[in-house]
Amino acid sequence: MGKPIKVALAGAGAFGIKHLDAIGLIDGVEVVSLVSRELAKTKEVADKYGIGHVTTELADSLARKDVDAVILCTPTQLHAAQAIQCLKAGKHVQVEIPLADSLRDAEAVAALQKQTGLVAMCGHTRRFNPSHQWVHKKIQAGEFNIQQMDVQTYFFRRTNMNALGQPRSWTDHLLWHHAAHTVDLFAYQTGGEIVQANAVQGPIHPRLGIAMDMSIQLKSSTGAICTLSLSFNNDGPLGTFFRYIGDTGTYLARYDDLVNGKDEKIDVSKVAVSMNGIELQDREFFAAIREGREPNASVAQVLPCYRTLDKIEKQLG
Repeated sequence: MGKPIKVALAGAGAFGIKHLDAIGLIDGVEVVSLVSRELAKTKEVADKYGIGHVTTELADSLARKDVDAVILCTPTQLHAAQAIQCLKAGKHVQVEIPLADSLRDAEAVAALQKQTGLVAMCGHTRRFNPSHQWVHKKIQAGEFNIQQMDVQTYFFRRTNMNALGQPRSWTDHLLWHHAAHTVDLFAYQTGGEIVQANAVQGPIHPRLGIAMDMSIQLKSSTGAICTLSLSFNNDGPLGTFFRYIGDTGTYLARYDDLVNGKDEKIDVSKVAVSMNGIELQDREFFAAIREGREPNASVAQVLPCYRTLDKIEKQLG
């Protein structure tokens, strides 16, 4: 396997913890530095996971010669600038979704990755969830073609809370974060380019300054269509629900669970080495570093998603 890959993780919140748990299941990888906003809380997390170096400044971690790669689980608004900071420091980088909250910034990260040749990947986890992988393999085998995807992304977040129900310092975004998952997945699963995108949004929240409800329509160059409904106003059930309507069947996915149109459960436990999408995503990142190759969900591969989001944002005004 060679020498261990040594990692700095930035952002010790809800998603940072998910990555720490995932990395603990992967051989040949060690988290050697933890970066987060509040030093005392960061030290608590570092002690729990046996991480020796703690800081509130990403630059401190990037200055360490033993750091090979960085995983960014920081607020959306910091993603692009920090990804660029990592690449300029000569570190491989995985940035949690979204890559950026503007097309200009996403393109800047992609351009620098091309220049450096380093591995730069974005956390488009739906590509890695076993439920979606099962559908993808069926499509690749020529056994299923998508005619329509119907997706509902529903949360109840009228205040700034993270996935653990804790207050956070930044505002989430339906378009640039949550829609990114489905826009990318739709293109990835159909194997086509998104040639049409239409959207409407509900009222802007008076305190958060964002739309709390949104509806998006997409069309692929394959002819398939997608309808995506998003809400921060939905008081349960929570999460994202995917319905794949195809020429040979219907499949409904929610995270790692998959059923057919008759509500019969499909066993996806043998699709990959784990049922944990984050772990599979991290395994791909580290494998790409070891093998010197482009990873699935590289910044270059996901860039078309952000071009579509940019078009939608301009429609919404």
